[in-house]
This record gives sequence, structure tokens and C-alpha cells, in this order.
Amino acid sequence: MKKFLQHIFLCLALTGTASQAFAQINTDQVMRIGRNSLYFEDYILSIQYFNQVIKAKPFLAEPYFYRAVAKINLEDYKGADEDASLALDRNPFIVDAYQVRGIARQNLHNYQGAISDYEAGLKLNPEEKIFIMNRAVCLAEIKRFDEADSAYHQFLKLDPKSDKPYLGLAHLNLARKDTTQALDYINKSIELSTSNASAYVMKADVLMRNKKDYDGALEAMNKAIELEPHYWGYFINRAYIKYNLDDLFGAMADYDYAIGLEPASLEGHFNRALLLAEVGENNKAIDDLSYVLKSHPDNFLAHYNRAMLYFRTGQYKKAIADYDAVLKKYPAFEAGYMARGETKRRMGDRKGGDADYDKALAIFKKKNTHESTFNPIEIEADEASKKLEAARERGEDDPATQDEIMNKFNTLLTVAPENPIKPEYDNRQRGRIQNSNVEIEPEPMFLLSYYAHDNKLNGNTYYIKEIAEINETHLLKGTLSLVGGDKPIGEEAITRHFASIEYYNSLLSDPHPRAIDFFARGLDYLLVRNPDAAIADANSAIAANKDFTLAYFLLANAKYLKYRMVNTNRDDEAQDIDAQTKTMLHSRENMGLLHEVIDALNMVLKISPKNVYAIYDKGNAFMQLNDYTSAISCYTRAIEIKPDLAAAYYNRGLMYLRMGNRDQGVTDLSKAGELGILPSYNVLKRINN
Repeated sequence: MKKFLQHIFLCLALTGTASQAFAQINTDQVMRIGRNSLYFEDYILSIQYFNQVIKAKPFLAEPYFYRAVAKINLEDYKGADEDASLALDRNPFIVDAYQVRGIARQNLHNYQGAISDYEAGLKLNPEEKIFIMNRAVCLAEIKRFDEADSAYHQFLKLDPKSDKPYLGLAHLNLARKDTTQALDYINKSIELSTSNASAYVMKADVLMRNKKDYDGALEAMNKAIELEPHYWGYFINRAYIKYNLDDLFGAMADYDYAIGLEPASLEGHFNRALLLAEVGENNKAIDDLSYVLKSHPDNFLAHYNRAMLYFRTGQYKKAIADYDAVLKKYPAFEAGYMARGETKRRMGDRKGGDADYDKALAIFKKKNTHESTFNPIEIEADEASKKLEAARERGEDDPATQDEIMNKFNTLLTVAPENPIKPEYDNRQRGRIQNSNVEIEPEPMFLLSYYAHDNKLNGNTYYIKEIAEINETHLLKGTLSLVGGDKPIGEEAITRHFASIEYYNSLLSDPHPRAIDFFARGLDYLLVRNPDAAIADANSAIAANKDFTLAYFLLANAKYLKYRMVNTNRDDEAQDIDAQTKTMLHSRENMGLLHEVIDALNMVLKISPKNVYAIYDKGNAFMQLNDYTSAISCYTRAIEIKPDLAAAYYNRGLMYLRMGNRDQGVTDLSKAGELGILPSYNVLKRINN
């Protein structure tokens, strides 16, 4: 499920001290850290913090609600349902808790329970559009079509320029078998928003299946792929369209590409096998069908098609084995006996061949016909339909085996379009200011960590001599690394860092504490998202050793983490201050923190003037201050020291583009792409379009 809560939480300045133990917690502080972790998508870490609050104050509703949010992002829908219920038991007026529980129940196919939650939320907030939208989707799922129709139109009264209700109405009318009305709604949705790939996929599907307008369907699928070029299913569907337009070469290319994107795609392998067989590439077709059967050994369609290919290539023994599998499943399949009988005769087994012909003739005689009337495909389709309906009534996932989705014997398959309207969570706490639809994400800061990960460029680690030196002392609890950007850490690692903090608490109670121990504990605090405690420890390490280069780097990292945390919405603060004043004060605080990051990095460079990563990080700080000239200067200096630092080329290229220097920007992005920054090519494509 899409992570839809990237910008949910209010992030206040943390007030804890570095020496605070977690045995007696400040629940307000821990809640803030937990919410910050949730904001940064550290869901497992955030759950650990909320667990501490719940243990200390189980009567509070808030930690259960936020833990439900974390669980829903981890796709633990049952756990999210339970936690949201516990939150609502303690406070039935948390509107967002009804949203979270409704979404969890919707994903569990408990549509009636989800509807009840959305209706409860609407009683508290009658014009909440997300409640209305999600309720409409659920009503359609349980075939209360008229009520769903009314709900979508209710949404349109509140927001007539939204494209999503029209897609919902289109999906609803497809369920009603009214394809003409559905197509009208799809076109209206596209008219309002040309960037929703789902609308083009739905349009292609309607034109292809119901109108047989393959040219129109191809145009729509091309647009969907342009918008979402990495989803393999779109290429499967476009290949089907191209096949019907007699573009066999184009269809084959799309199947190859789909399998490249999703090597486990059974539809891709099955379809490609049929197309390969059609153009005479029998052995390659056999390989694809064998791949399908490896995952679904009871798939009679693949067995039957492979049997015919084995027969065609003279591999009679293997053909008979496949016919055996088909006839074991369908012992009344006359054509199967005829085919197996002919195969046995080709092998010289006339007796066995005659026996199969006799079985086929006996079935013909019993049915009083000379033609094969047994159609396994109809049986498969009927069984699949019954299973699908029964599963939906039980609230289970739709059956998804190949036997249940293949509805023709030797016809190419398509990937059915999903409901384009997914459960949504719309939080009124809007989080940090972002414009992801317009701005392109730069490469991140370099940070100290125990968790090295691929730098996405060339697999090499980033080297600083001070890191190598400190690792040689073996005074830290792990191997220190420099990483590009931070990533969430796992539950076991979180537990280790909390234990490590306690360990260093005891060491630092000594009358003469060591700088390295302050540094180590500060790094632990940084990794569990407590920047204020990390800042305090970094300053203590510096006080103990003013030439401790990495302590200044840790200080810069912690200041930057705090900047990211306070760079969020603060709707619960200073409600009596007008919005413009709040924005100004907020901006000043952010700028102050970024200047403090730069000050700390300058101290790194005072001791180690050619520390390329400190220079690069300074460039990132200047970039976020919108001081593009200084940022470019830093990136240029970093490139002079390390000519293969791809991130510096990429970010400098973005800065040049923002300043209107297209030629230099394109040059830098091209170099960054050459060095392994793949998003460079996406940016270049957008520039050139």
C-alpha cells in the first residue's frame, strides 16, 4: 500500500538531555520523537517509542492512534484496526482514527465495517471529502451502486474540479455494464487531470474490450506508460493491443520489456510463449511455458499448449506427460484423448493410440455427437467466477491463480485494471512544505552511521581518514561509515542502540568522561532520532577535545536532523499568531539551524580543509537556504577534490537549472548520470520535452 502519511506530524523542538535514561520517560518528549520517526518513515522505530508511552500511560489515546498509523504503513491492517479501536475507546472524537481504522478495514475487505467508520467520521466532520470518497468505494464494492453513485456526486458538489470521483463513477458504471457512460466519465476525468495513468488504463481497457477500438486503446496505453513507465502490467496490455493490430514485432518487444521489469510475471511468460509459437520459435515458447508450470504445476492451459509444442518438435514422450496432466484434471476431454492418441501413434504405440481414440469415441457416442463438445475453458471460467464471488462474500482476497484468470484456451492474457480509487488518508496536519509534483529531489547529505548501504553510484564506500582512524581504535560498538542519506533501521538495531545509550550512561558517570564516549552516545541518539541529545553529546565531546573532527561532523548531522524535524507544520502552536507571522518565525528558525549546520561543517574544514564530504554538505545547506551561488561554489570545490563525486554534479546541475543556466545544468546532469545517478536521465528527459 502506498505510504500516504509522509507529511503528517507536528515536530516540536525536543527538550531532553543527553543523560536521560528511558527507565523513567518523559512521555511528551517520547511522543514527539515517535511522531518525528513516523514522519521520517521509521515505522518500526516509531512503534518502539509509542510502546514506551503506552506502557507508562496506557490511558492515553494518542500513542495508540499513532501506532495504528505506523502499522498501516507497514501493511499490518489487523494491528492498525486494533490500535485505532483502542484509541477510539479512549477518545471517540479523534476524527483521523476513524479514517485509519476505515482504511485498515477496507484493506481487510471488511467493507461494511469501513463504511461504519467513514459514516462516524462524517458525523464529526460532514464535509470531509476523503471520508465521502472512501465510503463511495466501499459501497461500490458491496454492490450498493445507487448509494455509491450518490456519494461520488456528493463529493463533486464539494470539489467539482476533482478528477477522482469521475474515475470512481466510471468504475461503478463498468460494474453496472454501462460502458458508454463509463467512457464518458473517464474522458471527463482526463479532461480535469492529464497526469493520472489509471484513467488512461481504464480508457484503453474499455476501448479494447468493449469497443474493439485498438487504435484508440493503443493511444491511451501509450499515455499511461509515459506517465508510469516502470509498471510491467501496462506493457502486457499494450502488447495485447499491438497483437490485435498485427504488430507482432511490437508485441514481442513489449513482452520482453515487461518480463525485464517483472521476471516473475506469469502473464508475460505465457503470452510470450503463445506469440513465439505463432512465429515458429517453438523451443523458446516451451521455455516460457515451463517457467509458468514451475510456479503453477496444475495449470492445464500451459500443459496443453506445451504438449502441442512438444508434439510439433517431435518430443513425443514429453508431450504425452503433458496430455496426461490435462486428462487427469479433465477426464471427459475428448480432444485431449484424440491428441494424446495421435502422439502415441507417432511414437509407434499403435495399441495405446487406439485406446485413446476408443475413449474419445466412447465419449462422443455417449453424447450422441461426432464433434468435441467438452470445453474445459468454459468449466474453468465458470469455476473461477464462482470462486471469485464466494471469496468476495467471505471478504477474502480474489483468487489469483493462472487457471482462474485465463479465460481462453490459446488467447493472449491481459492484466485487469484495478479500482483506480484507493483508500486515502488525508491528514489536516500537512507536514513540511513540499512540492513533489514540481521540484526534483536533490541528492542527500552525507551522514555518519554504523549502517553502510549502497551509494547507488558505484558500490564503493565513502572514505574519510578520520573514520578509518577511529575504526582502528575499536572504541566504538560498530564500524563507523559515511552514508549518502539516512535510512530507517530495524527493530533489533533500535533495541541495541537503546541498550548502548544505557551502557554509555554508566561510562559517562565517571568524573573524567572521555570525548569518544560522548561521541559514541551522541551517534546512538542520532540513529534513534533524538537530535537534541545528540547535539548535547557532540558539544560535550568537542569540549573534551577541541580537535575532534568527527564530533563536529556529528554536530552538523544532528543540527541538520533537527532542522528537518522542525521544518514541519505547527498547527498546535501559537494559534493566536496570524499565519504570515507564523511562517516568518518558522522560516527564521529554519534558516538559523541551517547556518548552525554550516558553522559546524566549517569547523570540520578548519581541521581538515580537504574533507570533500563536509564541503558537499555545506553545498546542500546553502541550497536549502536558496543561496544557489554559494551552493554551486561548494559543489565545484568538492568536484575539484573528488572528480567522480556524482552527487555533487547532480546537485550542481539542479542549481544551474534553477538559475536558468540550461547548458551547464544539462552538462552536469549528463555527467551525474554517467557516474550512476539514474534520476539524472529523468530530469534530462523532462528538460528536453
